[in-house]
Amino acid sequence: MATLVTPTDKAEKVEKKSPPVTDEKTERKPRPRVDEKFKIFCGTANPQLADEVCQFLGMQRGQAQVTRFADGEAYVQIQENVRGADVFVMQPTCHPVDGHLMELLLMIDALKRASARRITAVMPYFGYARQDRKDKPRSPISSKLVADLLTTAGAHRALIVDLHTPQLQGFFNIPVDHLFASPVLVDHFRKLNLPNLTVVSPDAGGVERARFFAKKVDAALAIVDKRRVEMNVAEVMHVIGIDGQRRDRGLRLRLARGAFGAGGGEHSEFGDQGSGGHEHDPAQCRG
Repeated sequence: MATLVTPTDKAEKVEKKSPPVTDEKTERKPRPRVDEKFKIFCGTANPQLADEVCQFLGMQRGQAQVTRFADGEAYVQIQENVRGADVFVMQPTCHPVDGHLMELLLMIDALKRASARRITAVMPYFGYARQDRKDKPRSPISSKLVADLLTTAGAHRALIVDLHTPQLQGFFNIPVDHLFASPVLVDHFRKLNLPNLTVVSPDAGGVERARFFAKKVDAALAIVDKRRVEMNVAEVMHVIGIDGQRRDRGLRLRLARGAFGAGGGEHSEFGDQGSGGHEHDPAQCRG
């Protein structure tokens, strides 16, 4: 027959020893944020910007190798696990535009093939944005092509700062987060408290943005009426919005040249006549 074994009252009790209590508190060392589901990568366009963003978020930038072969081809390799991660790729398509754009596309493709859950292309500057229509026969709509390339490479979202025109969002087949730098610039110029400040739109397409900026900083608004002579060269026909007290040729030259130098990346046709030795600031024009 089976016998039932029961504990007896004589069983020894095991006492738990607790560590001694002290008044001293151990200091916690600050550790960087480690989130395997949230990563930031970048190419060679502006790694300093990506590092500043990562420093603000308290995290490390993702490890990736971006090099080039002897013939100029770009090579990208993601050097850490991104499976199931929410990845942001920071890469403005600044000069050289084609090289940085190709790096972005290759990095997105590499992340897609590494099973990243979501890939967001962060582009502080979106190249080819000005080629948004057929202004001449047999010319491409390059901005639409770039939008399709990002989608084909595997991007799930695009985060872009200050598109050339807001309508460019319609070229994308993926969600677009369109951010504006106006709040930062408005706060900066308010603190400068500049007298006789004039906000200049380099062309008719930038009037709405310039009007918003001028209203926020309580400044006058001027518009440059230009005509394209050839690629990267434009001729200024009129400067609209300058009152009689400021209607001197030197100021108009400074306004126009400042507008072209800051936004359009173009040269204006003024012949050999200068601006009278006056210097201009591309971001601000004072009477």
